[in-house]
Amino acid sequence: MRWKGRRVSSNVEDRRGGGAKAGGISILGLIVAFVAWKFFGVDPQQAYQATKQVTQGVSSAEMRGLENPTPEQQEAIDFVGTVLADTEDTWSQVFQQQLNQQYTAPKLVLFNGVVNSGCGAAQSAMGPFYCPADQKVYIDTTFFRDMRSQMGISGEQNSTELSRNDQAGDFAQAYVVAHEVGHHIQTILGISSQVQQARQQATKVQANQLSVYQELQADCLAGVWAYHNHERTQFLEQGDVQEAMDAAHKIGDDYLQKKAQGHVVPDSFTHGTSAQRVQWFNIGLKSGQMADCDTFNKGI
Repeated sequence: MRWKGRRVSSNVEDRRGGGAKAGGISILGLIVAFVAWKFFGVDPQQAYQATKQVTQGVSSAEMRGLENPTPEQQEAIDFVGTVLADTEDTWSQVFQQQLNQQYTAPKLVLFNGVVNSGCGAAQSAMGPFYCPADQKVYIDTTFFRDMRSQMGISGEQNSTELSRNDQAGDFAQAYVVAHEVGHHIQTILGISSQVQQARQQATKVQANQLSVYQELQADCLAGVWAYHNHERTQFLEQGDVQEAMDAAHKIGDDYLQKKAQGHVVPDSFTHGTSAQRVQWFNIGLKSGQMADCDTFNKGI
């Protein structure tokens, strides 16, 4: 993925300096916590409440950026800032062309360990998330490192194509950012509030299904972004799309449930199967049309 040398967004808040850190998290703990919140339908507010005890000590230092970032840390903020800028420029163009509306960009918060958001306290084990209350995306950049080296999402060193440079797996990481920005788009278009209202009147199974529709739509919107961003910047390289497909496959509900507990429970799905996530990302990537991402009416 070609990303260096382009504009870096000013909408990044770096809160990685000196804040309280959660205790060491093994990859098993990361997977279990991430799956519980993102894929098994645990209410985010409940998940946040469960972490409050470990975040009571978060001080005002959390609000400071890193004073002397390492080269790896600086590259992380440059990468995320560039991807965020790409989403800003691309979605501003798409909103105008396809919706005749003005796009309002979200903020993106980088943190390490724990963070206070408009939706409550959260820790890195929850993975990247979007908070509609403050319209911010939250990312602990160590998630990307774990994503590459421990969770096995792209970047495997036995692949000649993916090991072409130190940034193997970078488009998979950009896909994660774009997916969370997709949730922001759902918020500013009123889709998220409609889904929330419908969930409150639905059974548990029906509520889960609505969540699946919402998550698959965010995957599709990530694909729409990739389509138009490539038209603007020619940022995709050979192997990049496969990286994103691999990432989408490995965060499917069926894949993660089978990995975590040895079997799947379809009624508990909240994000969609691996095949569905790949399918809807690919729909957006091939068409570039937001209208094609209507998972709620097109069915899955």
